[in-house]
Amino acid sequence: MTSPKRPAARTKKPEQTFVERHGLWTAAQHRAADEVERAIKRHKLEVVRFSFCDQHGALRGKTLIASEAIKLLRRGVTMTTTLLCKDTSHKTVFPVFTEGGGLGLPEMQGAGDFLMVPDPETFRILPFAEATGWLLCDIVFANGKPVPFSTRQIARDALARLGRQGFDAMFGLEVEFHLFKIDAPNLSVDSIVWPPTPPSVSLTTAGFQYLTEPRFDQVEPIITILRRTMQALDLPVRSVELELGPSQYEFTFAPAEGLATGDMMVLFRSVMKQVARRHGYLASFMCRPRFEGMFACGWHLHQSLIDRKTKANAFVSDTPGEVLSPLGCHYLAGLLAHAQAGAAFATPTLNGYKRYQRAYAMSPIQAIWARDNRGVMLRVMGEPGDSSTHIENRIGEPLANPYLYMASQIHAGLDGIARKLDPGPSADTPYDVAAEALPHSLAEACVALRADGCFRETFGTGFIDYFADLKEAEIARAKAESGAELDPVNVSDWEHGEYFDME
Repeated sequence: MTSPKRPAARTKKPEQTFVERHGLWTAAQHRAADEVERAIKRHKLEVVRFSFCDQHGALRGKTLIASEAIKLLRRGVTMTTTLLCKDTSHKTVFPVFTEGGGLGLPEMQGAGDFLMVPDPETFRILPFAEATGWLLCDIVFANGKPVPFSTRQIARDALARLGRQGFDAMFGLEVEFHLFKIDAPNLSVDSIVWPPTPPSVSLTTAGFQYLTEPRFDQVEPIITILRRTMQALDLPVRSVELELGPSQYEFTFAPAEGLATGDMMVLFRSVMKQVARRHGYLASFMCRPRFEGMFACGWHLHQSLIDRKTKANAFVSDTPGEVLSPLGCHYLAGLLAHAQAGAAFATPTLNGYKRYQRAYAMSPIQAIWARDNRGVMLRVMGEPGDSSTHIENRIGEPLANPYLYMASQIHAGLDGIARKLDPGPSADTPYDVAAEALPHSLAEACVALRADGCFRETFGTGFIDYFADLKEAEIARAKAESGAELDPVNVSDWEHGEYFDME
């Protein structure tokens, strides 16, 4: 007698992960995630840091045990939405417990959660932290909707808009900063204030010896540690330079396409502070600290467009005597047309505007351009037929959020191309030219930002108002806590406390 056949057991279909359910990764990212899992196990990592870049350009996140990191790689890691409501002192600006969380978004009401979703292609093993991995994340709401205040997504959207016009963006970084020796961390429980008192420091160089080899050699041991760390993270360091001011340095990096440059900047800045601190030093990206004789630091953003079809630099001129192609000239003019509003993204702190006050100071004071001239806002580099032709924007400060800085350049440049704007002649003697001044304060920049129709359309009115509200709250707190109007030239105690050790 033949036994009746039993029905085949049904194979349970695996439940979709959060990433799969909402289509958050590309095929390449899915493959990279598999490799991340293998790398965590192969290198016997103990923890993985999940980080996202906030509205101010700082990395925030959580550290997960390796087994949990693997579990949540495709599910996301929860973070509180109040992080998106904080100013540079980490104080909450918006009324998060009102309807819509103070920003008109039900997902943010009641200080609810959003999710950090890692970009597996950003995975690194941190060379300075034992058995530690690192992932840069994008942020989305728990219902899968995009967070409108995600600055990395804003840059990605700008790059996608550029791509629809047939171009990719190439950016290069040139970042100045100060490096000090910590004398006292100022961590006494008797002196708790918010923001905390910065460490007391001393100089690493006396300054006023620009690019001299003996002075550089004095700090070579710590600089070598910092440089090797960046190279171990696969950041394309080109040079390490001794600047003119006391304790002032500069790192430059090879150009990279698109989002990679923003990712490079946030990782560089955060790791620089972490590694310096582990060795008893403080790396400060504040524009000008409150010490006598300090020189201001800038962040110069080099940029060009690459034609997607030909892979050629679209800024290269084929006309004798012309430094830029017609398209490059229109892009340049767009940057000039939106310079006042764009300053809010390129220089988002009160302290950064100390750079725009004085002529002959190797920093811009007007919205002008010139060919290979360091006295202007936009320095154009190249010759007809030179494939390295590009524009260097010298307006930025080192604390700027790179994604917003980059996005503002793309949107402004595309507006110049769309309207076929003319940048005018090269300002070869820049301090003899009468032109529109750059904003003298963050307040002026915020007024210009709110009034800029191009940025309202491209960033979205909601984001422009959100960002301006954050900055204006910072300005109001500065006035209230310092008890006076801030000096446009001299650095105040308030600024030093706010920005000197800002993460």
